[in-house]
Parts: sequence; C-alpha cells; structure tokens
Amino acid sequence: MTTTVFLVRHGSTDHLGRRISGRMEGVALNALGREEAGRAAERLRGEGVTALYTSPVQRTRETAAALGQALELDPVVDERLIEIDFGSWTGAAFADLDADPEWRRWNEARSTARAPGGEAMDEVQARLGDFVAEVARRHPGERVCAVSHADAIKALLASVLGFSLDRHWALEISPGSVSVLCAGDWGMKVLSVNEACR
Repeated sequence: MTTTVFLVRHGSTDHLGRRISGRMEGVALNALGREEAGRAAERLRGEGVTALYTSPVQRTRETAAALGQALELDPVVDERLIEIDFGSWTGAAFADLDADPEWRRWNEARSTARAPGGEAMDEVQARLGDFVAEVARRHPGERVCAVSHADAIKALLASVLGFSLDRHWALEISPGSVSVLCAGDWGMKVLSVNEACR
C-alpha cells in the first residue's frame, strides 16, 4: 500500500535570510510566518491527513500547531525531522560567514562537507529516509503530514530523486511550502515540490 507524505517547511522567522537559526530555541514565527502556516493548513484541510509529525524546534512546532488546529490532529514530535545541527555556525549571521572557507565548502560540496562541530548532510538524508520508511510501515495507505526544515526536506527529496547533495541549491523549499511524496515497500516517489500555499 502507498502512504502519501506531505512535507511542510515551517513559516518565516525574523532570522530568515539573515542568520543561521539551526536548532536554536526562542526563534518564533513572525507575522508572515504565522500567515504562511495558516495557508499551509488551508491547503491540507481537505486532504484526509490522519497523522501529523513535527520537528521539535519552536518554529516547526508553531507551524504544526496551526496545521493541527485545521486538521483536528495533535502534532507528534519526531527528532528525525529536526534541522541540521550547524554546530559552531548556529546563530551566526550569513554576512559574517562569507569569508569562512569552511562555509564556502559547505555550500559547494554538501555531499562531503560537515558543519564544524555539527552534522553532515548525508546524515540528515539518512534520518529523514528512516522517518519516511517508518511512517509508511506505520500508516499504510494513509496520508500523513510532517513539518520540518528546508535543508532537511531538500536532503530527502535529493535522495528520492537520485541526485547529488552537491546540487542541493537546485531545489527551492520556501517557508510554508508543501512538497509531496509517496512511499511503500517498493520505495519512494516525489509527487510535487515547493507548492506555494496561497
């Protein structure tokens, strides 16, 4: 049986485009982020979603709360959906990282690079793959929603589509967007990427 998984990126925060939030607590959705979460909730309202999972990070939990209200589901925290561990880069401003050769390597060679003191992208890919495989076993034939982070969703989609993590930049995963895949004992297939919820 095929399980459909709706992958939702959390809504916008005041850090977006300015600094690496990573796994920081205290980074809440801003007004735009709350609107994006609400639009994603409306997008999924009629989809027959039976289970809702979320990363433990505040901005994803807030997004999942909006989804849960619309879908009449209680969000379940799953650590495998968490943001990349950016190690010593956590909280850093992008402008301050421009001269860091490790940062340049991270953005050019995601298949082999590692955030200093943090996580490699292929580790993120593996845990997201494990999550979807387990969800497919736990919810055969159902429709499930998972709230996560841009790079985590990119890592999973790159795996399913079969292209190198070095081309992570070829996937756009916008705040509040929905990407859809289906999974079964035959594997996984991507149905849509970065649906804008209006």
